Amino acid sequence: MPQDAFTLKYVIRELDQKLRGGKVSRINQPAKDELTLFIYTQKGTVKLEICAHAQNCRINIAESGAHGQPAAPSFCMLLRKHLTGAIVKSVAQPGFERIAAITLDCAGDFDRAERVLYCEIMGKYSNVILVENGKILGAMKTTSLESGAKRILFTGAQYELPEPQDKADPTDLAALEAAMSGGAGDADFIANRITGISYATALDIEAAFAGRPAAADVYDYVNGKFYSPCVTYKKGAPADFKVCCFDGEKKNYPTLLEAQTVYYDYVCKKKAFDDRKRKLDSALRSSEKKCEKRLGIIMNRLSECNDIEDVKLKGELITANIYAVERGADRLKAVNYYDENMPEITIALDPKLTPAQNAQKYYKRYAKLKRTLDALSVQKKETDEEKAYLESIRFSLEKADDISDFEEAEAELISLGILKAENAPRGKKRETPRAPFRRYEYNGFVIIAGRNNMQNERLTRGLAERDLWLHAQRYHSSHVGVLAEGRDVPDDVIKVAAEICAWYSQARDGGKVPVDYTLKKFVKKPSGGKTGFVVYTDYKTALAVPDGHAELRCEDEQ
Repeated sequence: MPQDAFTLKYVIRELDQKLRGGKVSRINQPAKDELTLFIYTQKGTVKLEICAHAQNCRINIAESGAHGQPAAPSFCMLLRKHLTGAIVKSVAQPGFERIAAITLDCAGDFDRAERVLYCEIMGKYSNVILVENGKILGAMKTTSLESGAKRILFTGAQYELPEPQDKADPTDLAALEAAMSGGAGDADFIANRITGISYATALDIEAAFAGRPAAADVYDYVNGKFYSPCVTYKKGAPADFKVCCFDGEKKNYPTLLEAQTVYYDYVCKKKAFDDRKRKLDSALRSSEKKCEKRLGIIMNRLSECNDIEDVKLKGELITANIYAVERGADRLKAVNYYDENMPEITIALDPKLTPAQNAQKYYKRYAKLKRTLDALSVQKKETDEEKAYLESIRFSLEKADDISDFEEAEAELISLGILKAENAPRGKKRETPRAPFRRYEYNGFVIIAGRNNMQNERLTRGLAERDLWLHAQRYHSSHVGVLAEGRDVPDDVIKVAAEICAWYSQARDGGKVPVDYTLKKFVKKPSGGKTGFVVYTDYKTALAVPDGHAELRCEDEQ
């Protein structure tokens, strides 16, 4: 649900309990409209996340803090200057506004100074503003006198709260009764006539009281009589968090802050996953289109070489019948003695050339076509290999389980020149994190499966000579290994490993998948082969029904 004033009332109260007395140890700005404050408390470091994005504005506790930008923006530098080492005195909600005011005791130039970080959670008007003695020290989003904005937000200006709305205060029962006397009491009415209540919250209030809440009902709801924070679920995934929850698939939490943390942790991870996948997919799609276009050009040029044998034949027939060619003739009728039916064919001649020169002309054209055909055949082979390699990268993107799965796929795209590498900080080398292999245990055997080409290569290279290696036949798939540890691998283990291999293959959605398996010693990488490309011999084939065997999954292996 959105962080309206009603929701923020509980979030801010719980933040005050959690952060009061804490010390600001670090400040990051992962994006232009996001901040992460690392606050050291008696119970450990708390990561306070503040987002001023129009579509996802919020203040919450994060499970993991996002990395800052390589070069900190000016507002982040300002906050680091004024707030690093500051002690949190309180977190409060001015009135019933969508604002969290974090008051901090900071080290001044000569003594201590009190500063307030106003976190305004107001949709497209969301902002973060640092204030000292009523004056603005800096803001994430500034306005100017020329912009015509209702509020002046720039360094040195006096900070003023947003103008209050002409609505009833839900914490005042008399005001609520006056506002709702004779009113409809439905969600539209509540959202439009009562301050700090979003339409989503109004719908929850309407549902809680069977569609006709009275003023006393709204008062009780807003002031915590039905406080039961929870995360609601849809198809097994977090769908929302709520202050009060009465029915549906849900999980309750002791505080709204905890429920909100669970929900936003899922939302942020999903967004990061989707954004990363979209970025890689876009770059890959562009390269695939170029590859297809190049392949089309090659095929068109190859079609121009279709008559190469006919050109060679005509040159040879002119040479064989050179005695019968008259000077100045524009055609030659000759018997094609290469054909068992020995048909007569007509060969075009250049009347300006001698018979020998006409023959030479055909030979030269044949030689040129032969060179073109040889060059195009090499180009086609290389382009086909590149296309297959790009398809294998796409396969790994489509089968990714976690954002860490994209790290090595991104490294592959960078190595191919498809993506530009981000600059690492000076003096540091950009390293590609290694995601762990998928790991399973069955009947005393460990089965591992790669996630992408780089992992597949590392997995295959790391297997012992007597370990079992599996791959889907004629389909892109994960490389799968069974760690034999000197033992013979029984058929039931091979069956399970083949089912896992089929699951992580392009043929997952089909019926039975042919999966080849052999000992690692029969698997080789050809010289100059692409990452993850191997050839193998002495193999057998099993028909496997795709099965991810989630029940056998255990902690993944590096």
